[in-house]
Amino acid sequence: MEKSEKGFIPVMLTPFSDDGKIDYYALEQLTAHYLGAGVKGLFANCLSSEMFELSNEERISLTAKVVEIADGTVPVVATGTFGGSITQQAEFVKRIYDTGIDAVILITSLIAEENDAAEVFDEKVMQLLDLTPSVPVGFYECPLPFKRLLTAEQLGTFVATGRVTYHKDTSLDIQQVKAKLVATQREGFGLYDAYMVHALASLRAGSAGLSCIQGNFFPELIVWLCENYNNPALEEDLAALQEFLILHMDVMHDVYPYAAKYALQKQGLNISTYTRRDVGHFSSANAKGIEQLYADYSRLQQRIGI
Repeated sequence: MEKSEKGFIPVMLTPFSDDGKIDYYALEQLTAHYLGAGVKGLFANCLSSEMFELSNEERISLTAKVVEIADGTVPVVATGTFGGSITQQAEFVKRIYDTGIDAVILITSLIAEENDAAEVFDEKVMQLLDLTPSVPVGFYECPLPFKRLLTAEQLGTFVATGRVTYHKDTSLDIQQVKAKLVATQREGFGLYDAYMVHALASLRAGSAGLSCIQGNFFPELIVWLCENYNNPALEEDLAALQEFLILHMDVMHDVYPYAAKYALQKQGLNISTYTRRDVGHFSSANAKGIEQLYADYSRLQQRIGI
């Protein structure tokens, strides 16, 4: 994309049938839902996809299906590291890349142990790159099994290899985001922010776009934000949108991804609320929170003209 053009890359949900199997028909509908909203890419087999609750075979088949549905209309990325030795991780990276995705995402907390120093992590990343020649990669600072944040210097070093095309940032710190952007000025690389509290600031600082769970509730809103973030005529509307995202942060994160599936179901998408991950009980209070979320969203839609 052009430097001034921003994109939303949703962290995709995995639809399951009520017996717990992947529902590929619902996956087609869900993918079409994202694409119809105008997303610029798709992140399959991620934490929102309940990737840790999938088998390797399911990870491959799920990702391959998303690639098939997208049919080259937008880039698709997917996670390729799930622990084990670097050699084992490299083998799965190559395997999932063969599904036709555009880049394999490396989970920063699964490359090295939690107590390993940054130097150990860096060395293992370089080993992994050596074992997967020509495979484009990205990083995701996934909060599970623990969060390992990359420094601006680390990310800059990795991007300088020419192999890194994507970074999903979860630092929750706009100053860290700005530092990473300064350190990664390279064609073909994009930093996508997950933290919607500073969504506007991140886009204006130079991030390539957003990759957030909020897009599983209303992808068209995040697309609109990416398209209009720098329009001075819409400053008041943008401020209202940013306030809306902050105000409803908790209701979208609570009992997630069940809450997102519930919300999509209420919008008419044929998707079960079944989740493999134990995310707690979805109560009547949660349901009321989702109802209020969409009541407020309806008013915001009318205001900004979505």
